Amino acid sequence: MDPMAASVEEIGAAAPQPLGLHAVQHLGELRSTFESGRTRPLAWRQSQLRGLLRLLAEKEEEAFRALHDDLGKHRAEAYRDEVGVLIKSANAALREVGKWVAPEKVWAPLVAFPANAQVVPEPLGVVLIFSCWNFPLGLSLEPLIGAIAAGNAVVLKPSELAPATAKFLEDNIGDYMDATAVKVIQGAPRSGSSSWSTDGTRSSSPHRKISGCPRVARMVMAAASKHLTPVALELGGKCPCIFDSASVGTGRNLQTSVNRVIFAKWSSCAGQACVAIDYILVEERFAPTLIKMLKSTLKRFMADSDQMARIVNARHFQRLSGLLKDPAVAASVLHGGKLDAKNLCIEPTILLNPPLDSAIMTEEIFGPLLPIITAEKIEDSIAFVRARPKPLAVYAFTNCASLKRRIVEETSSGSVTFNDAVVQYGIDTLPFGGVGQSGFGQYHGKYSFEMFSHKKAVLKRGFLVEAMLRYPPWDEQKIAMMRHLYRYDYVRFIFTFFGLSRT
Repeated sequence: MDPMAASVEEIGAAAPQPLGLHAVQHLGELRSTFESGRTRPLAWRQSQLRGLLRLLAEKEEEAFRALHDDLGKHRAEAYRDEVGVLIKSANAALREVGKWVAPEKVWAPLVAFPANAQVVPEPLGVVLIFSCWNFPLGLSLEPLIGAIAAGNAVVLKPSELAPATAKFLEDNIGDYMDATAVKVIQGAPRSGSSSWSTDGTRSSSPHRKISGCPRVARMVMAAASKHLTPVALELGGKCPCIFDSASVGTGRNLQTSVNRVIFAKWSSCAGQACVAIDYILVEERFAPTLIKMLKSTLKRFMADSDQMARIVNARHFQRLSGLLKDPAVAASVLHGGKLDAKNLCIEPTILLNPPLDSAIMTEEIFGPLLPIITAEKIEDSIAFVRARPKPLAVYAFTNCASLKRRIVEETSSGSVTFNDAVVQYGIDTLPFGGVGQSGFGQYHGKYSFEMFSHKKAVLKRGFLVEAMLRYPPWDEQKIAMMRHLYRYDYVRFIFTFFGLSRT
């Protein structure tokens, strides 16, 4: 991912601006709040989730304006991908958090009798959440829902590349949630990792959750390692889409598949999404049909310029434009490619078989450029995907059971979705997260609660039974009894205990 470290990862990053004393004061207040026990009661957690829901309801129009100012998102896209998803998630957490916090009774072996074993979730303490600029509201508040449900105090660091949304969060969070337990800090990328240092004093948060790029992730992990602070990373990668023309067929299934490809590539933040389709793999004989349908459907879906978000900033625009400047890549453009630097807009662009060693095929694209790579047989796509870093998601449009099985068993990714794309992000019962270079740690729904909780093992024993075999002096009878106990063979244990043989 080193090539990407010089491109996607550094989009418009501001110079480091450590927050110093101000941030440490915030941390001190958050620690005091957590240590007081204020965040632990179920009633407090539920009240914070209700406050977040009020914020989303009462400030919806302000949220829409902020997302439009930052990324040019249409209010329908903003609701579909961010506000609506958050309302769903917060309502689900409010409904289920009572079950999540309850101790889980687990089995204890008879040898431990009398005993009671439980797994008790406890909050980690003060957690730090870094969010990314492409879904600046959703990627800030989705993990916040889990952190609050788990009973933590929270520092939220929104992306400085989405300043309107960052200001929206800073201005409103404290009015709707407990301002002594949830703080929003702003600053450049390094602020989050260095803000806990002032006057030679180092402090650490028990857990950090980062949505963003590997460059910032490496920086945060380096700082976290000094304190053995656990980190969860949601990164990205080149998410492939395997298009099995033979099983998708023609007619309605084909059109629906094309609709969903367009949604997953261009309709979600103009392809500036970690889960967006990065490229398509399709059999060579079917490529012309697929391209024709993509073109015609794009014309219907994107007739007006406001139907697609804009590029986040000039630096990202230049990076994407640079991908098309390679003459071999430019020659592969079959549709689109128009650049509007003034308005930071790039027309949806389709490329056919750009060089595999070009930047557009080695870096995460993170924009409205869609390479289509042809294969002689669709089964060859599995080897193609396996030869590259593990992506956040693998998508496949197919009704072939054997191909589905091979994709699940032979590829590794954060998730696999068949006959759709991106929608797995909105399903709370599925964990969301990467593997390898696409990240680690999982959240959404109960998985968010678990990510921000420690599962504490609790064993309660009485004094009724005492097995002296665990104490010296040792003899062969004790060894024999231990052998039976570790196999849970209580019958042989009893025979050995009484000095009897059993054949």
